[in-house]
Amino acid sequence: MNLTYRACKSQIERQSYVSKEDMQQKLDIFLVGDRINQNQYEELTTQLKVA
Repeated sequence: MNLTYRACKSQIERQSYVSKEDMQQKLDIFLVGDRINQNQYEELTTQLKVA
């Protein structure tokens, strides 16, 4: 499990972000930049939607 994924997961769990849109944009950038993989992206995006 990589550091970027763990940090994003923790941030979403604590709802420690400016807005859901802002956090989603960060996830998009991390996916494009190969900081997280597709499965991690989908998991975090789903988690963000229900948060």
